[in-house]
Amino acid sequence: MLSPHSYVVHELLALLRSRERRAAQSPWDARARQARDDAAYTLCVLMGERTTAAAVESAERHLAHSRGVVLPNVALAPDRAV
Repeated sequence: MLSPHSYVVHELLALLRSRERRAAQSPWDARARQARDDAAYTLCVLMGERTTAAAVESAERHLAHSRGVVLPNVALAPDRAV
């Protein structure tokens, strides 16, 4: 199975977090929400996940693994699924 480059994962995760902050600061701004949704969708596709929460968790695991850190396998609670 192909694995995304850690730099790309890191940059996309940072972009998503930035766009999430922007959308939270301006919830009425349709462009901010669309930009957040676009980044979330791209991360989901890149990580092969169906939800944003799962994609973020997968991205964090990927980055930790690339640094040689092993994270515990914790299943997402149903209320965290996005």
